[in-house]
Amino acid sequence: MKAKMGLTALFLIFLVGLWLVVAPFAVGYQPRGAAYADATVNDLWVGGVLAGGSFVVLVAYAADALREITGRGRHSAD
Repeated sequence: MKAKMGLTALFLIFLVGLWLVVAPFAVGYQPRGAAYADATVNDLWVGGVLAGGSFVVLVAYAADALREITGRGRHSAD
């Protein structure tokens, strides 16, 4: 149960990070062709860190789960 809650939280953090990266352009407070506003730069950095960090942890969790699954298969064949 705790693992599912943690994965759900990581996935939500990943989505929030993606939204922060996209928001300045989707909402329209960053005019097209203009120099990036401070808010846009902040959203890009914070969103990128959140999305990137949570993605790395999700991939590490998936790799660990695959390693555990393959380990179980190897031990049951013996």
